[in-house]
Amino acid sequence: MKNGSNTVSEPVKTKPSNACSTSIVWFRRDLRITDNSALREALKCGGPVLCVFILETGQRDIGGASKWWLHHSLAALSASIKQIGGQLVLRRGDPVEILEDLVEVSGARNVFWNRRYDAVGMETDQQVKARLEDRDLVAQSFKSNLLFEPWEIEKNSGGYYKVYSPFQRACLSAGVDRSFHAAPGRLLSAELQPDSDTLEDWGLLPASPDWSETIAATWTPGEAGAKARLSAFLHDDGITGYRERRNLPAIEGTSRLSPHIAFGEISPYQIWTAATAPDLEIPSLDLETFLSEVLWREFSYSLLYYNPDLASQNFQPRFDAFPWQGNTDFLPLWQTGQTGYPMVDAGLRQLWQTGWMHNRVRMITASFLVKHMLLDWRHGEAWFWDTLVDADPANNAASWQWVAGSGADAAPYFRIFNPMSQGEKFDRDGAYIRHFVPELKDLPTKYLNAPWKAPGDVLKKAGVELGKTYPKPIVEHSLAREKALSAFAKTKEAA
Repeated sequence: MKNGSNTVSEPVKTKPSNACSTSIVWFRRDLRITDNSALREALKCGGPVLCVFILETGQRDIGGASKWWLHHSLAALSASIKQIGGQLVLRRGDPVEILEDLVEVSGARNVFWNRRYDAVGMETDQQVKARLEDRDLVAQSFKSNLLFEPWEIEKNSGGYYKVYSPFQRACLSAGVDRSFHAAPGRLLSAELQPDSDTLEDWGLLPASPDWSETIAATWTPGEAGAKARLSAFLHDDGITGYRERRNLPAIEGTSRLSPHIAFGEISPYQIWTAATAPDLEIPSLDLETFLSEVLWREFSYSLLYYNPDLASQNFQPRFDAFPWQGNTDFLPLWQTGQTGYPMVDAGLRQLWQTGWMHNRVRMITASFLVKHMLLDWRHGEAWFWDTLVDADPANNAASWQWVAGSGADAAPYFRIFNPMSQGEKFDRDGAYIRHFVPELKDLPTKYLNAPWKAPGDVLKKAGVELGKTYPKPIVEHSLAREKALSAFAKTKEAA
């Protein structure tokens, strides 16, 4: 089947693995030992196992927040592998050259990895596979990071789904094909351990200044942290009321599993199996809503697989004619939470401080950038990629295009989030805004989402001076809405 300019094959059955010889397991965004199909296959061979992670050149560079997470996640993975008798080798560079070198040093006859679905990654994997098979080695990949690979869920008429609801129904009809596999108790480590970089060599952690203190206080990267997060969500009443609570940014109403999933510290099989366990008494609507979020990720990866430029090109070509009119001088104000709209500013400050933003607020802030500021959605996609600990090549791009109206099954462009009414509806007592925009904490809730409407004496009493202690709005809501609709009308005319 075709994926843009790349020919992508479905799982290829290679010759049987060389039993008892050394097997290399190439870790990527699957930083776990539980339910890791590539690791499981290596152990089935019965010989020594060499575990390696390669910081690849040629890929889209991950952002600062993701680098912080990757450092700690690799440290946790290394500790887990060491606990079962192995060692994690770290290398940086071209995977083709590095894997060939590791084969020479270790005498490995098998190389296993779990599949990925972005264009650059798949092309690299094909090059690795071809080079290794030319040497008469076994090079095999596995499904481990998705419940359904893109080619497994297609329309009866052929082709992939471009609308989420029928995709979801098709997934549920197909059914999840297995539960998850337990972590191995022991592995036989390769006698010859190749040289390894150290995490410190890679400089993934921020320095001068170190901005990670608040992020570190918020998260526990690694497989153990992922399992603890899932358990707390499912067993400590986190999922009860999820259908409604997930929209309230001031409370712990979501699973917060997204960064753990993005780095593969927990598999979708583990999540699905745990959430659907028969002994859990989860209200049906809450469970359905949560599982739909899991399947939205699957949908996003299907879109990425069939549209490899999803992060850079409009899914709907008619949006190529959209007349972006925004002032890019305003972009830093949006990035730093200085737009003068408290709900928007709270979200962007939460992102900067914690490396994460509540999903409801992600939609509000994204809509504001695209439709109030009339700035290209790619500016926002790039900022989220750099600052989110859960930055994901499929979810990030698909979600930004959904909000912009240019994506698959997208929200109509004329659906413009009103940041004031959104705040009033989902942050009723203002706790979220007061936490992340503390300069407004003494303002009465009545004026919290639109401080410019507060009388002068009210502002003075609250210690707020618009334009000094808190910015005035960078755009006027109703005027911005009219401009956005006018711009969209021109796009329709060009279609």
